[in-house]
Amino acid sequence: MSGRLTLEDRCDGYVDLRSYAAIGNGRTVALVAHDGSVDWFPVPDLDSAPVFARLLDADHGGCIELAPDQEALGAAGVDVAADLEVHREYVPGTNVLRTTYSTPVGTVRVTDSVNMGSTGALPWTELARCVEGLDGQVPMRWRVIPGTMLNTASPWVQQTDQGPVIRIGEVSLAVRGEDIGAHDAGPQTLSGGFTSGEGTEHLLAVVGTAAEPLRLPESHAIRRNVDLSVDLWRRWTDLLEYDGPYEDEVRRSALVLKLLGHSPSGSIAAAATTSLPENREGTKNYDYRFAWIRDATYTLHALLRLDEQEDVHAAVSWLLRLARQQQPRLHVLNRLNGDLPEAGTTELEVPGWRGIGPVVSGNDAADQLQLGVYGDIFDMATLYVGGGNVLDAETARMLSGLADAVCDLWIRPDAGMWELPEHRHYTSSKMGCWVALDRAITLADGGHLPGTDDRWRDERDRIRAWIDEHGWSEERGAYVMYRGSEELDVSVLLHTISGFDTGPRMSSTIDALREELGRGPLLYRYSGMDAEEGTFTACGFWCAAALALVGRRAEAREQMDAMLARANDLGLYTEMIDPADDAFLGNIPQALSHLALLVAALTLNGQ
Repeated sequence: MSGRLTLEDRCDGYVDLRSYAAIGNGRTVALVAHDGSVDWFPVPDLDSAPVFARLLDADHGGCIELAPDQEALGAAGVDVAADLEVHREYVPGTNVLRTTYSTPVGTVRVTDSVNMGSTGALPWTELARCVEGLDGQVPMRWRVIPGTMLNTASPWVQQTDQGPVIRIGEVSLAVRGEDIGAHDAGPQTLSGGFTSGEGTEHLLAVVGTAAEPLRLPESHAIRRNVDLSVDLWRRWTDLLEYDGPYEDEVRRSALVLKLLGHSPSGSIAAAATTSLPENREGTKNYDYRFAWIRDATYTLHALLRLDEQEDVHAAVSWLLRLARQQQPRLHVLNRLNGDLPEAGTTELEVPGWRGIGPVVSGNDAADQLQLGVYGDIFDMATLYVGGGNVLDAETARMLSGLADAVCDLWIRPDAGMWELPEHRHYTSSKMGCWVALDRAITLADGGHLPGTDDRWRDERDRIRAWIDEHGWSEERGAYVMYRGSEELDVSVLLHTISGFDTGPRMSSTIDALREELGRGPLLYRYSGMDAEEGTFTACGFWCAAALALVGRRAEAREQMDAMLARANDLGLYTEMIDPADDAFLGNIPQALSHLALLVAALTLNGQ
């Protein structure tokens, strides 16, 4: 957060969700607050139990602190509340964070990186915090406080001939440092302090492994990996093909999606966290550290339009392998390594962010029927082929079988895009089935799918007739949420992007949605959600794209600009935003929010 840092910025151990920056390495993500505390950091993978989870448990979650020593500054006569300022930014084109602290006695800059190596993610986890003294002399304090892994383990510090090692469950951690003062080792923490001066350099690093030996790199190797990480991030962003408005926001959102990717498998996580509340009363807290087929296909949709190649191929291959294994009943979500998650959720004995629980592991949506995922799979395959690629024979046969299955499945009720417990005939689900068969026909016409497509054409036309009869309300002048209702659902706007409807009916639907569900540029997901949760960030960007596609481009630009103004200072978004005060709600960073931003920007740019 650009501006003044005060002692009151952390209330009862927690900070606003807008405070967080995200850094990572293609396997895991760390969240860094503006006051220099790493409050979330699973090791070694994003879906591992978090060793540092102050985000959800201020007292026992654990953190890695590094910041100006406010007690020492106060003793030197500095009014910390009035005179300590913080400014932060990402190193351009990267997910490496720079935070600059300015005080009356000096200025210091901290560069944070979850390091990669020469070819990608390291085989161990390495979080580096490089400190540069810019002017004056600034007292600095650091603490490494491992948590209880969401109340499942108790950390301890073991003294070895290589120095102290933190053990917690299967995870081993060590602090590597350079000019950071003597390590004060307690039974469960390591801490120290030093003073930066003009031109001085210091390094605090935490390295870790799980169920394997612990690598203890030298400080020069860790610094080299920071430079390699910056270079790798920049080389990736330099490959993105985009020349248009909102370029900074497009590249930042693409970097967020890259950050949420799981490089060992090619999967993409829906978000970096679990259990951040969607409303201030709690109860709607979910674990999003899974790979949703929906989110993965939307990511590929965006990256293909940016002409990204390597990650797209890895993710396409991962998705199609899963589809071959699971056909004809595709699972909505999977673990990042491709395994099926255990059924149901587990509530953990953790208070949650600002005491708003529950904190959960797992997701109840794993076994749901969501018909929209079939449209997502076929749309992704069509885009991939349209980019000059060819499907393998086994995948082609699988997709033909899926198209046949959709011909039977589309008439069933399902849980809808929003993973609802009430199985109904949701309009957006039927639109997704229309997309599946429409794209299957396109692939068959191009010689990419075997078999005949006569039935696919017939069923596609039946789906459109069904939507015309049951999914449209003349009284509302809008597509409705499900058959027999007059309720509204913003997810139908996705089907301007899919090409189902970009005409007067969809334009009228946009007006109805904005009138009932809109709060300025923000929109709730569907009728009644204003009483249960914040506005859904992605919906605001879907609205911008839909406005452009129905020919209302001036309104689309206004909508886009207003949504971009709701980001935090680093361009990041959570899942939801409270329209009363623009406070962030839900998990962060949220893939779907950044995907929607990308799609809106690309649409406005004509890509």
